[in-house]
Amino acid sequence: MAATIQTLPAEVIDLIAAGETIDSLAAAVRELVENSLDAGATRIVVSVWPQQWRVQVADNGTGMDLENLQQAAAAHSTSKISTEADLYKIATLGFRGEALHSLAQLGELEIASRQNNLGLQILDWESGNLAANKSKPRQLKSQIETACGWRVVFNNAGEPVEVETSPIAPGTVVTVANLFGNWPVRRGFLSPSQQMRSIQLTLQQIALCHPQVNWQLRLENTPCLLLNPGSNAKHILPQFVRGVRPSDLQYLKIDLPASEAAKSLAKTQLVAAAKSDRTYQFPIPNARCPIPNSQFPIPNSQYLELVIGLPDRCHRSRPDWVKVAVNRRVVRSPEIEQTILSAFARTCPRDRYPVCFVHLQISPSEIDWNRHPAKVEIYLHDPSFWQTQVSAAIERGLHLNEEVLPQPPIPDRVGKLLKASEQKSLYGVGSSGKNRDGEGEKKRSIELMELRAIAQVHNTYIVAEHSSGMWLVEQHIAHERVLYERICADWQLKPIEKPVILSQLSALQIENLSRLGLEVESFGEQLWAAREIPELLVDRDDCVAALFELSKAADLQAAQVATACRSAIRNGTPLSLGEMQNLLDEWQQTRNPRTCPHGRPIYFALEESTLARIFRRSWVIGKSHGI
Repeated sequence: MAATIQTLPAEVIDLIAAGETIDSLAAAVRELVENSLDAGATRIVVSVWPQQWRVQVADNGTGMDLENLQQAAAAHSTSKISTEADLYKIATLGFRGEALHSLAQLGELEIASRQNNLGLQILDWESGNLAANKSKPRQLKSQIETACGWRVVFNNAGEPVEVETSPIAPGTVVTVANLFGNWPVRRGFLSPSQQMRSIQLTLQQIALCHPQVNWQLRLENTPCLLLNPGSNAKHILPQFVRGVRPSDLQYLKIDLPASEAAKSLAKTQLVAAAKSDRTYQFPIPNARCPIPNSQFPIPNSQYLELVIGLPDRCHRSRPDWVKVAVNRRVVRSPEIEQTILSAFARTCPRDRYPVCFVHLQISPSEIDWNRHPAKVEIYLHDPSFWQTQVSAAIERGLHLNEEVLPQPPIPDRVGKLLKASEQKSLYGVGSSGKNRDGEGEKKRSIELMELRAIAQVHNTYIVAEHSSGMWLVEQHIAHERVLYERICADWQLKPIEKPVILSQLSALQIENLSRLGLEVESFGEQLWAAREIPELLVDRDDCVAALFELSKAADLQAAQVATACRSAIRNGTPLSLGEMQNLLDEWQQTRNPRTCPHGRPIYFALEESTLARIFRRSWVIGKSHGI
């Protein structure tokens, strides 16, 4: 049964932030699409006629009956909240009841809708399953036969002026024509091409939060954007971000604990509910599309979805795809966005930015949506807690472990043979070989990421054997990553007995050294003496050149990178198998093992499946010999 649309009480209206800001076609599309998603739609078609300032959104959601349809465009009318308490547990995309009313004021609004909750009754009727309705078969048949859609045209006050039946499929079709006809000044802000780009970006961001929906954007009658559904945002992002492939992305879903603020609030709510002798419960706006965590004041299933572009494979010239979403809506969150950029520090090349999408599914009690009239900004009640969770998730996603490098799957035919033989033998396949103490699974997990050094190519690349194939690791930048993270954790200056003499330093270079804690004193004409140097440079013969390089560093991080680069093993240096293995083990334990501090990729993985394809191992031997 669809929820009833009703006008909000005056005390609730007064608590809601400023009215809807529909200032473009994109804003109109956003509001209409959010209504479709709240209605549980899995297919949404957006058609735009920019020259006529006309937009239409069609969906296959739950639809509305005639009574709700006539009330839909009234001011402050909604089915999503009804009391003041609901404002503090918002679990839907829309909740203010202003979008359709605003569109009616700004243009010519027409809505056609048909409920689809009779579908099960129709199936029961056709299958003869009317055991529960034997007493009223004719009444049920009459109800089904008369079921139809309705079309309503609204005036500028949001009142229905034309009502008629409409033969449409279950769902809703909203059409807004002559938008801003009464406000022509708003039409001069954006050109039609800019409007379409803005609409595309809006749909792309919404699609990331709703990967299960099939999206289509039409420019008049010509499709210009089609997004196929997927299981998560990793399958959506490559469809519209140029140069990004699914293999360039890493997806993680991590369960999150409740913050202290949420626990405190939940405790207060439970106490209040106990005193009032009622059960506290968050609303479920749509049974077909339930909102996670909406039933529990203390969320026991909060989670974070993370899609990151692996920094050794993809990055951007602008931070345009560093996106944050909260409870199925992309929002601007400067604190979380800065946390993302900090977590990717020194993993991308210079002047490049990561590809990252963070989606927080958290309790509605953690959020205040009344920060921005367009709901593009929110308040998080405990931002430092969520920043910590996001930073830890990105660090986990950048690690080299079984989550990001799964064991190669066994072919179906081989797997069936092994499982059949397993029952008659003493060996096991995969996790079935686990012993009672769990040692077998633990050993498998360790071996999954074990890299075994087997050779060195040109005294530069370490050849390592991995369970999934073969890896090539450049020794210099792998060691540079190890040293850089070690230096960041423990930046130490060590006094030396014999000072290092520097020459030809500018005033800026002296200032940079002083900023790093390297105080230099005049030692003659155009000569300066340094009596403290970074610990890693103490025993190096090129200490003078290294300090001169540090004097050009504008900040401590750049100086740490320069020190690590200067101190790392040089390419062309022969290493023993033991030294290579030790370097591989240390490198795997770093926080960001994919790239060096300059953003260069450290390793190249040649999977066994790729080797099999190169050497045509799928060929039949007889056919390859012409037999």
